[in-house]
Amino acid sequence: MAKGNRVQVILECTEHKESGQPGTSRYITTKNRKNTPGRIELKKFNPILRRYTLHKEIK
Repeated sequence: MAKGNRVQVILECTEHKESGQPGTSRYITTKNRKNTPGRIELKKFNPILRRYTLHKEIK
């Protein structure tokens, strides 16, 4: 059976690490491997910092 092109990825906040506050902001989403082979970056809401920040895909 062949694997599908859609895979689940985890997005982690980049600004939260630099702030030094405890905890992390992570989101789970899906992406199409065929259309976006690289790592994705999206602006998502960080509830700890209370603003929209850049979230990058982690492995």
